[in-house]
Amino acid sequence: MLAWLFQLLLRSLIGTSPRRHFRLAESYREPSPNRYKPKWVKQRTLADLAKRLNVSIETLQSHKPTYAQLSIPKKSGGTRMLHVPDAATKRLQRALLRRVIGPAKSHDAAMGYERGRSMVDHAKRHADRAVVIGIDLQNFFPSTRAAWVRDYFIAAGWDKEAAKLLTHLTTHENALPQGAPTSPKLSNLVNHLMDARLTGLARHFGARYTRYADDIIFSLPTDDSLLVKSLVNLAMHVIANCDYRPHWKKKLFIRRSHQRQQIAGLVVNNGPPRLSRETKRWLRAVRHRLANGKQATLTPSQLAGWDAFEHMVENT
Repeated sequence: MLAWLFQLLLRSLIGTSPRRHFRLAESYREPSPNRYKPKWVKQRTLADLAKRLNVSIETLQSHKPTYAQLSIPKKSGGTRMLHVPDAATKRLQRALLRRVIGPAKSHDAAMGYERGRSMVDHAKRHADRAVVIGIDLQNFFPSTRAAWVRDYFIAAGWDKEAAKLLTHLTTHENALPQGAPTSPKLSNLVNHLMDARLTGLARHFGARYTRYADDIIFSLPTDDSLLVKSLVNLAMHVIANCDYRPHWKKKLFIRRSHQRQQIAGLVVNNGPPRLSRETKRWLRAVRHRLANGKQATLTPSQLAGWDAFEHMVENT
């Protein structure tokens, strides 16, 4: 009886109205230190930026980035479009990453492209959970707008002139270019507020939340279909409010403990994250063929990368 009354109360709070979902989703947030710049912080200027990068102001202002389009196949099928910067721009972006962007703190839930965090940590947070929920964001980097990047630099303490130049040096076609060395870290920094909101939402439901680029994962300690549905609906509204488009059907998954729960290619049921049996068998077959001088689906250098990944998984 009490359980039935609790569910009735929860339904009355959550409801089915999109506007109600939106209002509730807006309320689940943590304070974001990157949202406002303290008034007493002295703004940094173009001169400060040039000094940090050890170049002249004129060199920075005259630089005109160019990008080459490159199409690569996705593991899941289809192609991914990259915008690769020219050599001079790439060198400048790497310097920006080391000396300006890299030291900035992202949200703790952002697992990708952060020192001391990895894909394994992303999966590990959701091991041995009753329910795992995965949400994929469409066109993540092209949807991350240049205006957000500019606003981040201003919030981080750069004056408007410096923020405008930094945005010019790190964006392309009004968005983060997938293929630039600065884009992954910037995607975490500008999405601090989204991560804070989704973390607050997860905490309200007793869930865990992490994000690896466009891969959003929630996990729950108990399997309650009403809570799962409510969490998914509210998370979708938070994501939409942050101007991203989630895949509603194609890449949304909900896995219970009796199903294979797989995150970033790692199985998280019944123990720590690990490669699936199929992947291990495939790697053994590749090693055997290469050891015997036969053609395999991986090159030796690609296999070395897989070996390093397997070692990281088994020793994390």
